[in-house]
Amino acid sequence: MKKFMKKASLLLAAVFVFMLAVGCGQSQKQTSSSSSPSSTSEQKKVIIGFSQVTLQSPFYVELMKAAENEAKAKGAQLIYVDAQENIQKQNNDVQDLITKGINVLLLNPVNPDGVAPALAAAEKANIPVVTVDRPTTAKVATFVGRDNKDMGRLAGKKAVELLGGAGQAKGVIVEIQGAAGDKVMMARRDGFHEIVDKEPGIKVIQSPYCDYTRSKAVKAFQDILQANPKIDLVYAHNDDMALGAVQVLEQNKITGVKVVGVDGLMEALVAIKAGKYDATVLNDPQYLGKLAVDTALGVLNGEKYPEFIDAGTGLVDKQNVDQYLNTSLTFAPSKK
Repeated sequence: MKKFMKKASLLLAAVFVFMLAVGCGQSQKQTSSSSSPSSTSEQKKVIIGFSQVTLQSPFYVELMKAAENEAKAKGAQLIYVDAQENIQKQNNDVQDLITKGINVLLLNPVNPDGVAPALAAAEKANIPVVTVDRPTTAKVATFVGRDNKDMGRLAGKKAVELLGGAGQAKGVIVEIQGAAGDKVMMARRDGFHEIVDKEPGIKVIQSPYCDYTRSKAVKAFQDILQANPKIDLVYAHNDDMALGAVQVLEQNKITGVKVVGVDGLMEALVAIKAGKYDATVLNDPQYLGKLAVDTALGVLNGEKYPEFIDAGTGLVDKQNVDQYLNTSLTFAPSKK
């Protein structure tokens, strides 16, 4: 009997230990599952809204592509809209982006003052704003762009050099202008005139506003050429318009006219290499788009930035064109 009782006690003890082990295992499994919610739900993606002034310019198309690629590389989502150079549409577009739940807004304004309703809507929704390429008059988190006045100065110095040098420069310049009321246009104009207006031998004829588009520049330059057949140099606020002037010169079999543009469009570099174009000022949209997205994400993370982040520039002419020439790209890359 004693032996039986001893065996029964040992059996009960073994069952107890087994049940205790099973219970502990289940408890550990439940604890492990509840402590890692990330295994069942993904973190919500950051959504970047981008209101672009226009997508009719190759510069802005490349800027948008670069921004999309950088957002994807950083695990964010980018939603973009095209204002089509219409300030009312841009204000409505920004409201739509806010409704879609964006976390931060990249804004390339049609007009520095007219975009005030969009900025007010973003502020009301607690959405930070980073302006790109063109600034606003109102305060935002930061402006990512370039010193367009300095770009105008670089173009002006090259124009003076091409027309005989400082103090001796002579000739008639046709200036093909960008968009009316646009701060980029005004800065590229003012920087250029800061240099060329010092030269008494230079006369500047300004075109109507051509909105940075080649077709409008072709029409405007044709009209100017009919009234002023003796032209020595063309300066355009972007390469696309300058190439429109080149097209008109070739159609009219006019040679010897110097051409200076802005943006570093690869087509302009090819023309420089071929001797049909003289210089362009760098304005790499790929780097600008990447920098804009990185800055927007930094703003969301609480990083502080100066009012203006300069993406840098430089001059390309026949002396250094081979350093930048790469026909697989649309624009010459910055040396960053």
